[in-house]
Amino acid sequence: MANHKRKDVARRIARIHGHVHAVKGMLEDGRSYSEIVHQIVAIRSALDSAIQVIVDDLVEDCVGKVAAKEPVTESLEELQRVMESGRPFRQR
Repeated sequence: MANHKRKDVARRIARIHGHVHAVKGMLEDGRSYSEIVHQIVAIRSALDSAIQVIVDDLVEDCVGKVAAKEPVTESLEELQRVMESGRPFRQR
């Protein structure tokens, strides 16, 4: 299983969490919808970037296993599940 970039993903998710909390504060403070939507778009982009780091980690894991002549089926299946579940995020 690919785990090389989990710390990077965890850092990204922590930043996203803080960003979402800040947007909640913006709503409570009565900030304009245009400002809020701008921040939500930034959050969406950050989420997409986190997904890309995960995909990159899985691809690198698959390539490494192929190079080492190790079984790659499990890694490829996980990559496929990630790509299928991530698909709706990229279409919007």
